[in-house]
Amino acid sequence: MGICSASALYAQQSPDTLGTQAVDIRYGSQGFEFRTRDGLFSLQLQSRLQFRYVTPNDQNPLTFDDFDVDERQMFKINRARLTVGGHGFQPWLKYYWQYELAQGNLLDFRIMVEKWPWFNIKVGQWKVEYNRERVISSGKQQMADRSIINRPFTIDRQQGLSVYGRLRGKGAADVSYWLAALTGNGRGAVTSEEAELMYVGRLQWNFTGQELEMAGSDTEYQRRGRGTIALAAATNRSPYTRFSQSGGGSLEMFEAADTSRYRVQQWMIETAYMYRGFSWQSEFHWKQVNDMAFNRSASLRGSYWQAGYFFHYLWKRIPRPLEMAFRYAAYRPDLKVPQNLQQEYTLAANWFFKEHQNKLTAELSWFTFEDRLLRQADDLRFRLQWEISF
Repeated sequence: MGICSASALYAQQSPDTLGTQAVDIRYGSQGFEFRTRDGLFSLQLQSRLQFRYVTPNDQNPLTFDDFDVDERQMFKINRARLTVGGHGFQPWLKYYWQYELAQGNLLDFRIMVEKWPWFNIKVGQWKVEYNRERVISSGKQQMADRSIINRPFTIDRQQGLSVYGRLRGKGAADVSYWLAALTGNGRGAVTSEEAELMYVGRLQWNFTGQELEMAGSDTEYQRRGRGTIALAAATNRSPYTRFSQSGGGSLEMFEAADTSRYRVQQWMIETAYMYRGFSWQSEFHWKQVNDMAFNRSASLRGSYWQAGYFFHYLWKRIPRPLEMAFRYAAYRPDLKVPQNLQQEYTLAANWFFKEHQNKLTAELSWFTFEDRLLRQADDLRFRLQWEISF
């Protein structure tokens, strides 16, 4: 059959033959959703904006020099995101991508095969399931942003493949797992150096018999406690000693490299719990960086503890939408160096207009640094943030 004949036959086909059908439209927690009547195709579209006022500086201090910057006031659009997700052909064949409009970055793009609860496959680019603080979306955080230990320990976004699932037994015999093989060079990197991959594993015990949502506040008022204990580990060889949304980068004690100079090994243990307006989460991290070029290494350690509560459930005069939260974080950049400690104390108040989709956060942080030269520095920071999704 020639091209003209094929085109004519295609034009004569009815809409039903082509699979065209009515689409239902609704609005929910994932934004606008378009779904075919047979349930085989869906598309969720959501935009998210984050407005922030801060003084004197928005970035967490990294060195003693950061405490000497001039005080200033800033107002900015901190994040502007467009997210698209849904499923196609079958309800278990899912897709998702996320674009940062303010910086012009494609952050996430992935396909998930989630046919069975106990075994799923994901391919693409995403925030690796390593630690809770980083995996929680910036729109569902309890604080305005993540703690001082996020920068040195996060694996952030990587490209690769992952298998994951949930093994449900009776009662406390409930476990979730994630195993991933990744390029290990950060967001946007499609190849790995030295033909080596990054390997990441996470094992999570859902000791209450239920999974806990990746969110920072108990806005749903869990009437049954939900909690998890997780252990994760990662190994990688690349030119980088840390990762962020921008991709691969370098810790302060290591210079940038253009070859796979650094072998990085790390692990962490994490706890989280929510019950009747109370929320808790904590992480303990250890990381070792080996400089293969100069045969030297450094070990890092960090941790944080964070809790929040809707005090309305204790005293009815306090407004229901108000949550108070506190976080303490400690970071030691080099365990070989005594009196080498960075600390963060953060107090936050959240007002939830519509759960995490529309909330206002006021946050006050106090940072303290000290080192072996007996230098000390401290500073206060205030941030006010409005998070809203459509």
